[in-house]
Amino acid sequence: MPAPGTPDDETALFRTSWSLYDALSAKNYMFHHEIYALVADMLGRRHAAGAYTLLDLGCGNTRFLAPCLKAAPPSRYEGVDLSVTALDEARGYLRGLPDVALHCQDMLLAVREASAAFDVIFTGFAVHHLESEQKQQLFHECAAKLVPGGCFIMVDVAREEGQTREQYLEGYLDTMRTRWTAICSEDIDAACAHVASFDFPETVSSLTRMADTASFRETRLVERFEQHHVMLFTR
Repeated sequence: MPAPGTPDDETALFRTSWSLYDALSAKNYMFHHEIYALVADMLGRRHAAGAYTLLDLGCGNTRFLAPCLKAAPPSRYEGVDLSVTALDEARGYLRGLPDVALHCQDMLLAVREASAAFDVIFTGFAVHHLESEQKQQLFHECAAKLVPGGCFIMVDVAREEGQTREQYLEGYLDTMRTRWTAICSEDIDAACAHVASFDFPETVSSLTRMADTASFRETRLVERFEQHHVMLFTR
């Protein structure tokens, strides 16, 4: 759960410990199992087409992406996150891949300063922390750092069309409190406070417009699981 900012920003909950996010994802409350099966399929098809490089924005500890990468190894993998704890864990999950570089850095800055273009840029549950203007900047930066025909894979939450952020939060927080029952109440309270303060999801149509403005050639909604979406933007 990465994004730009200061130690008191949207990553504060996960900066010192990744255990809460691991607990939530292990229970599949955010459909990680279904989502990363789709990601594995996309990367597998890309790998079958030839060698590829991948930049992972807000990589966290890579617990779910790492098996996808090992099944379809990129020739170079770069991961970016603001959590030192998560990056330390990621080194273990990524062990065995041929060329790995991990950076403790703001993801917008990381794309802007990347010294080489990538075939694939991936982000999982990170972009919703950005304000709309920052999201648009991210699309521009990603478009500039993808090779022709390259793709930007985004896994993230999204609002329904016409739904306000407040309406989205009301529904999502209710789901967290009533359905995420395997997590202790103290941790759920902390997670809910994080979401209420730092989640700014867009609608699918807004993300599509941002991609169009950044000159992405095609946008495809691969699949959605309630509020959780997998989107593919092709350069």
